[in-house]
Amino acid sequence: MTAHTDLNGVMLGVLEGQLYKGELTKQAFISAAVITGVPAATAADLADKYLAISANQEARRAALRPYYDYIIVGAGAAGAVVARRLAENRDANVLLLEAGGDDLTESILTTETWFFNQGTPADWQFAAQPSPSVNGRSIAQAMGKALGGSTSINGMVWARGHKDDFDGWAKAAGDSAWSYDHILGIYRRIEDWHGPADPLRRGTGGEVFVQPAMNPHPLAHAFLAGAASRGFSIHDDHNGELQEVGSGGGAVTNVRIRDGRRLNSAASYLYPVMDRPNLTVLTSAYVNRVIVDGQVAVGVEFAWQGQVHTIRAASEIVLSAGAFQTPKLLMLSGIGERAHLESFGIPVISDLPGVGRNMQDHPIFSSVLWEASEPIIGRSNGAEANLFAKSNPDLDVPDLHIFNVEGPYVSERNLQFAGPNVWSISPALARPKSRGYLRLKSADSRDAVEINANMIGDVRDLEALRAAIVISREIGNSAAMSAYAHREILPVDAAGEALDNIIRDSVTSMHHASGTAKMGQDNQSVVDGHLRVYGVKNLRVADASIMPTITTGNTQAPSILIGERMAEILSA
Repeated sequence: MTAHTDLNGVMLGVLEGQLYKGELTKQAFISAAVITGVPAATAADLADKYLAISANQEARRAALRPYYDYIIVGAGAAGAVVARRLAENRDANVLLLEAGGDDLTESILTTETWFFNQGTPADWQFAAQPSPSVNGRSIAQAMGKALGGSTSINGMVWARGHKDDFDGWAKAAGDSAWSYDHILGIYRRIEDWHGPADPLRRGTGGEVFVQPAMNPHPLAHAFLAGAASRGFSIHDDHNGELQEVGSGGGAVTNVRIRDGRRLNSAASYLYPVMDRPNLTVLTSAYVNRVIVDGQVAVGVEFAWQGQVHTIRAASEIVLSAGAFQTPKLLMLSGIGERAHLESFGIPVISDLPGVGRNMQDHPIFSSVLWEASEPIIGRSNGAEANLFAKSNPDLDVPDLHIFNVEGPYVSERNLQFAGPNVWSISPALARPKSRGYLRLKSADSRDAVEINANMIGDVRDLEALRAAIVISREIGNSAAMSAYAHREILPVDAAGEALDNIIRDSVTSMHHASGTAKMGQDNQSVVDGHLRVYGVKNLRVADASIMPTITTGNTQAPSILIGERMAEILSA
């Protein structure tokens, strides 16, 4: 996919990173920033800010404390939020541990080619076990490994989730603070929305800059027109009212992009406070386990700069390491299914059979493809229009999330169909029925967990994808999209077992793994409504792993929301 937007914003971000790391002087930064279009006075203020951050963090790293009030593991969507909110209390000393490295790099900041970060050092490079449900394939499960976590390598989509999602969470947790009414208030408070005014549902002035994709490719408008011709309503906002109704509809995609540059959770939450003396941020810090004394979490053991460190927490430890690493850390720390832990000689602290269970993801069918008569040059995040739809009209809420992709979105088995003139309509399951699970491979913290994703293992998911393909083909072959549809490449008229085989060969992960340390009250739950780990004091979880059910749409916004909810709880 060829970049389209002005790269000045990306260049400025790279310069900020170079200044932070001591690779540029202040004057060199100002001179280079001015070339990108930044006024000299603004550039000087930016330089002072990043130099203050650099000096502060260097001082903090040189004088690590034996204990902190709070320790947060993982600087991703939720962890960055928790660290920011706790550090706003200047009386609290906060340690944030991130296994990955820096985020201010060209590859991370550039928007149209975001997918090239997968399989790089900014990605943990996890992969699921081969499964017959996907014709024996091992599907990649990307997870961010940098400041910002997966918000540094994802598609930058801001999808809040449906009202029904959060009301379901509230019921599962037995806590009305997870209901849509309360959650909507958090979203309104944290957003800086730059789109059609909707004061009942959207907020302005918050930390999280969000806007509809700017100047979308004409293909995006054609997709929405095609959806309208098939009876779908078209909205000004793909969040807002659209996420409160049962009928679904289409809209230009909400994105976390400004001036052609990715905005991750670090940009919005961490850098504004990293010059504070009560916040210490360590990158390349690999956590081995939580230290539990009796039934109380008292500290963490982690490797950093060639040494193993043990640092204690005076108050709370929050695991925000993601849906794969968080349950792994719980199990390595003696929290999980008794028989499984004992098989690796791990002493059991809390027998919680739900740790690593209930894994959910959004499967996306990557091969509804058309060839255009000329190259499609992607813009923004390359997926500027999307549609929520139902696989069955009897459903109460949409269960499909369909994206128009301005390029060849294909699985590893369909690479031969990729080309500069190829574009996609890619339907995903927003409410999959399949559930997977994780298991330890050993008691060695460096071993990745065994991921049994069970993608489309439930026959109902296969049925829903068949319906999604029908909808996608109807839109792509509509008169509204005819100017861009020289010919349909896949799946054309495949049906029955042939279509199912194409689905199994083509389905991939949207990299939205969640649910593996779920919030709830049943015997498979890992945390309660206040995100406390059952059976262990002073230990909480705040990331996508706590989702009882995956949200309707991309998981970036709900994960940031979980971080905000965790901060509310800790400050109460």
